[in-house]
Amino acid sequence: MLLYDLGIYLYRQGIRIAAHTSRHAKPRLLNEGLGEVWDRLLPLKSGEGRNVWIHVASLGEFEQGRPLIERLKREHPELRIILTFFSPSGYEVRKNYKEADIVAYLPIDTPRNVSRFLDIVRPEMAIFVKYEFWLNYLKELRRREIPTYLISGIFRPDQLFFKSYGGFYRNALRTFRRLYVQDERSRRLLDGIGITDVTVAGDTRFDRVTDIMRGVKPHRILDLFCKAPGDERLTFLAGSSWPEDEAVYAEWLRESGDSVKGVIAPHEFDAERLKRLLGLFGDKAVLMSEAEGNPELLEGKQVLIIDCFGLLASAYSYADIAYVGGGFGAGLHNINEAAVYGIPVFYGPNHSKFIEAEEMKTQGGGIAINSKEEFREKADRLLADPSERKALGQRSATYIRSKLGATDIIYSDLFATTANMR
Repeated sequence: MLLYDLGIYLYRQGIRIAAHTSRHAKPRLLNEGLGEVWDRLLPLKSGEGRNVWIHVASLGEFEQGRPLIERLKREHPELRIILTFFSPSGYEVRKNYKEADIVAYLPIDTPRNVSRFLDIVRPEMAIFVKYEFWLNYLKELRRREIPTYLISGIFRPDQLFFKSYGGFYRNALRTFRRLYVQDERSRRLLDGIGITDVTVAGDTRFDRVTDIMRGVKPHRILDLFCKAPGDERLTFLAGSSWPEDEAVYAEWLRESGDSVKGVIAPHEFDAERLKRLLGLFGDKAVLMSEAEGNPELLEGKQVLIIDCFGLLASAYSYADIAYVGGGFGAGLHNINEAAVYGIPVFYGPNHSKFIEAEEMKTQGGGIAINSKEEFREKADRLLADPSERKALGQRSATYIRSKLGATDIIYSDLFATTANMR
């Protein structure tokens, strides 16, 4: 643990340095947010109320936890929900989320911070979403005998838990009274290291994207752009797009202007990033923020760039074909958000960590591509064959429907009675 604690200390110092030296906003936001944690927790110091602590790493994990949070808030309003994030990309978007009583960054995992945090929050239960195995937090939760659970967990053979030198992390897993995992492979891996309090419940993201789909509402600018009277072009939507993704589809999109219009939601959209995106399409592209103030700017445009948070999941409802980014970089983003609308979904080769990408590829609704040339060939085929496009889309929607129900399993186990509360 000494080496772990040293690493955590050095990591915190690195955040402080990067906050003042990096050109990127994330280190600054994280440093500022960590400095505000204790103030955000002040309402809890009265000692009143029953608290459930839910921790998510970032926005994707928040969306996985959200169905359970909202079910819990609806059916157990007497419980206060303390929601913590680790990443600015999640916290900055959801820091005003109304279904949680407190939203804050998770204090850095030092023994002192952990004790202070748990003394203030006094959770009757702690829930971690998917991952984030902070050793000092788990050690202290176990020592205090606070019921702790993992939901939507996913495990792979290359993780530390399954290495000969991963003893500290294997022991940390024993903090969890039960782990709710996404698949049978994860259960078997855990069983192999003696972790048997495991339920294969599935992935709550399928429940979440279905909730979004059922509640989607029209958006004025997307309506004007995608459903313009007399415009028969298909809508291609690239979500969570990175420069590596644009290198795959941008040329095809430019050259398909007579038959395709594009909506692009970049994963990040600082000024430099937006300038680069606009440069790819010249005077044929417009930012949504500009069109909001002057809808006439949409006239004659082929590409609309979404430069705001929180719209992507419902924007897919306007698409005929989707491309989900990250698969040519560090890792694929959420393909379920697109597939739920019954459309074919393209994505890149770095998707081996995502069960849904492999399963959708097998069933046909997900189209994995390895190059710009392969994307062009398959995208052109879908443009030319509406029946194939429809058939692949139906497979996407069928796949999502087949995966519903994880939230019900977890909620029934944890909250149908109060037996799991401390």
